[in-house]
Amino acid sequence: MKINGVIESRRDYPSPNPQVRLTEITYWSEGLRVKGLLAEPAIAGVYEGLLYLRGGMQGIGMVRPARIAQFASQGFVVFAPYYRGNRGGEGRDEFAGNDRFDAVNGVDVLKQFCQTHRIHIFAFSRGGIMALWTGILRYDITSIVTWSGVSNPKFTYEERIDMRRMMKRVIGGSPTKVPEAYNERSPIVEIKKLNVPVLIIHGKKDEHVGIQHAFLLEESLKAFDKHVETWYFNDFTHFFPASVNYKTVKGACNWMKLQKG
Repeated sequence: MKINGVIESRRDYPSPNPQVRLTEITYWSEGLRVKGLLAEPAIAGVYEGLLYLRGGMQGIGMVRPARIAQFASQGFVVFAPYYRGNRGGEGRDEFAGNDRFDAVNGVDVLKQFCQTHRIHIFAFSRGGIMALWTGILRYDITSIVTWSGVSNPKFTYEERIDMRRMMKRVIGGSPTKVPEAYNERSPIVEIKKLNVPVLIIHGKKDEHVGIQHAFLLEESLKAFDKHVETWYFNDFTHFFPASVNYKTVKGACNWMKLQKG
């Protein structure tokens, strides 16, 4: 059945952590078969849900089993969509075009493995723009964490010369040529519809996703009196040192569990 969120198939996937069970899921999203990776704590229990939204584009920044197992070990059932056109999924990756619905529909996949209504979103890099759209388009999200997250694709075009050719191909041109296409991808234009707590994590020396993305999101949320918290790190880039990364993940997980919803 081509119903959004319906699981077409599943297969066991090798797990790097014996305390976490991994399953690759094929599900329906807007008439396409899309794939993603599910991580569940091996010990039975009632766990909150976490939609993990990856960064990158196509094969770059692909979901890493060890990463989502890390979140599952913090007491979450985790589902991480690959996005359409990746790892054998149908369609094509559109950098927050219609592929945003792969995240939106991924929530319905996740709910099939949770015994609680509490669903959080954790996003990294490009995943930030996907997370914000998911929070805008759904009314059943408990909280959002966006780490080094994109908030405006126009900024990405300006700061990432290495991505311009790809963005022109996928989006249809530059921000000057097709401004409406970039505006349609930016969740900032609809941010007043976002009604969940947001935690922004960002390194001020990030050269992949500039700190201006975080500042824009923070200012836009505050303009509508939304609940937003920020963890800014003066000395870090797009990638945090391993020890700090671990502490930040643990802190973010604790933050999510404390949010009401």
